[in-house]
Amino acid sequence: MSTNRVEAFSDGVFAIAITLLVLQIHVPEAGSGEHLAHALAAQWPSYAAYAISFLTIGVIWINHHVMLRRLRIVDHSVLIWNLLLLMCVGILPFTTALMAAYLKGSEGEALAAAVYSGSFMVMTLVFAATNHHVLFRKAEMLDEEVDERTRRLTFKRGISGVLPYLVATVLAFVSPYLTFAICAAVAIFYALPFATASESPETPPV
Repeated sequence: MSTNRVEAFSDGVFAIAITLLVLQIHVPEAGSGEHLAHALAAQWPSYAAYAISFLTIGVIWINHHVMLRRLRIVDHSVLIWNLLLLMCVGILPFTTALMAAYLKGSEGEALAAAVYSGSFMVMTLVFAATNHHVLFRKAEMLDEEVDERTRRLTFKRGISGVLPYLVATVLAFVSPYLTFAICAAVAIFYALPFATASESPETPPV
């Protein structure tokens, strides 16, 4: 199968997931007696969770594009791995809403934070596994030959994001705010030009 169909379908899933994020931000009810500025400020967890998840999905979308661009064609196994990755992306609007709703609560906030960071960790693991499958198991389907060193470096860069998400998930039961901060730091770091995927031959893509 051509990679064009896979990328078009995947882009649709990414677009829907990233759009659903904003639906969790609600307009304060008019005439409720609460000052608008105060009502807007009270929703800061929703704004922060939206920004973090938007950046994270955006970075995965960039890396996903680079990963598929390496291939001439895709087979059944690549399609299955791609579907698993898209399933992880599709659940992020739910985990984002969960985190935003429970962050300032007095009950369930630790579990909500663990689910939130855990969903990022699982997505990163599945992406790394998909990338490994493409680079090492399906090397014959690559559009251009990639040497062993570059393939290993590319995989290591992709899997490195798992550790901070693992730490964030464990620390959720210490402080959900700390988990939130770690997820934000990871999102900002990987959104920087030197940390995201590059298509230049000098810098192996993630």
